[in-house]
Amino acid sequence: MFRTTPYVVLAATWVAAALIPTFATGLLFSWSADLIAIVALLGSARFFLALAGLDVGTSFGGLGASREAMFASLAEPAMIVIVFSLALIAGSTQLSTVAAAMTSGVGLRVTLGMALIALVIVAIAENGRIPVDNPATHLELTMVHEAMILEYSGRHLAVIELASMLKLTLYVSLIVCVFVPWGIAIADAGVGDRLAGAAFYVAKLGVAGVLLGVFETSIAKMRVFRVPDFLGAALMLGFLGALLLFVSRTLK
Repeated sequence: MFRTTPYVVLAATWVAAALIPTFATGLLFSWSADLIAIVALLGSARFFLALAGLDVGTSFGGLGASREAMFASLAEPAMIVIVFSLALIAGSTQLSTVAAAMTSGVGLRVTLGMALIALVIVAIAENGRIPVDNPATHLELTMVHEAMILEYSGRHLAVIELASMLKLTLYVSLIVCVFVPWGIAIADAGVGDRLAGAAFYVAKLGVAGVLLGVFETSIAKMRVFRVPDFLGAALMLGFLGALLLFVSRTLK
């Protein structure tokens, strides 16, 4: 388990990241780019990483695995509720369809605003960024992700770090694909439109990186036992967004 987990985590994260339409919709594997499948792949990677932390047999590994399971029990339901809200608006959980629906114009909706805030909170927690976790720390009382991989070194640690980078890129790509889809090329677009879509995508990644850096340098890390409240806010925002969507449709 300890030796095979890095490759399993990298494979699951890589497949999930490859399914997201970054610069164009209707790509070769767009039919399989389903939000529920992406959530399942990320959950599988988290499950195996927690097992690897337990397999080591150290107290730090068990501590990180238990904290990861506690955070996942709130992050995954919040993600599912966000997917549910987006599916109600776009009529599908397929990412190309969602991006096309957002591009065509769905108007300003309170549900989308709540879903965006909830998804940003989930992304911060899932990637272990400040204020939830600090990926550069090795303090025993605060680390979560680092505690599970503390015993890794060499190529195994490199593979896990690569998977972490891919996961951060995945969440940023998911946010810009769903909530900032402008510039993305439509299906059957020409080469010029796809190159323009790729340029827009790189620009969006740069802006997201700057915003993440500014956010992390302007806020302090919170206590571990306050993280469930932080993720609980994402879950409640997702539920409220879906509820408002139901109520607005009922009033019509």
